[in-house]
Amino acid sequence: MIEGITVVNFAHPITERQRIQIETLAGQRVAKMVDVATQADLGMPVEPQIATLADQVPMSSDEWQTAQLVVNPPSLSILAAALLAELHGRMGYFPTLLRLRPETDAVPPRYEVAELVSLQSVRDRARVRRQRA
Repeated sequence: MIEGITVVNFAHPITERQRIQIETLAGQRVAKMVDVATQADLGMPVEPQIATLADQVPMSSDEWQTAQLVVNPPSLSILAAALLAELHGRMGYFPTLLRLRPETDAVPPRYEVAELVSLQSVRDRARVRRQRA
């Protein structure tokens, strides 16, 4: 079992600086970084392409369900949304996402880690709000 978090990256490469920012926000080290080259043919159905992307992540069924994952989703919204559904199916819960933002006045443009967003926590809070409505 890997101690620390696993970052699964479906977008641009994560820099060393961003890795350090992830560790700071997560409060633990990045033990493993998995880069998945993400290209989609928008003339073809999305679902099989997303399943193929997720299949490229070298994790067993047990690892999908137990690893501490942080996911950097693809920037194309339909790919990101479909990927989250695929990952939820494999994991049994929603992953934590990496949110990047442009650094102010950086030339050339650079991105920093803005936050880690626990989608499972977002979902859980939304269920409470639904019950109140």
